[in-house]
Amino acid sequence: MKKAFIKVAVKEPGHYIHLEHIENTLEAFQRLVGGNIETITINTDCVIICNDEGLLSNLPYNCRTFGADFYGTIVLCGVDGDNFSDLGLTNRQLKLLFPMWFVQK
Repeated sequence: MKKAFIKVAVKEPGHYIHLEHIENTLEAFQRLVGGNIETITINTDCVIICNDEGLLSNLPYNCRTFGADFYGTIVLCGVDGDNFSDLGLTNRQLKLLFPMWFVQK
């Protein structure tokens, strides 16, 4: 059985956001964020995935966006119904939408 990979944007604390392809599994997302995931809906076709206990686990501060503070690595990906899917953005579009994520702190 062929594994499905999707394009996501990854923002690690203190680093620029970058695009990468990851396996579309719960385990892959959990590895990226370092624990159980929580999703925050941005719009009907895009979510932020983060560690659901980032602050409680003393993960490093990452950023503030959409009125929330995030700790640890976050992932921006598309959604298609109940499934995660490719993020339909290029690096250039990400830079226009999230210029603060292209500045190292």
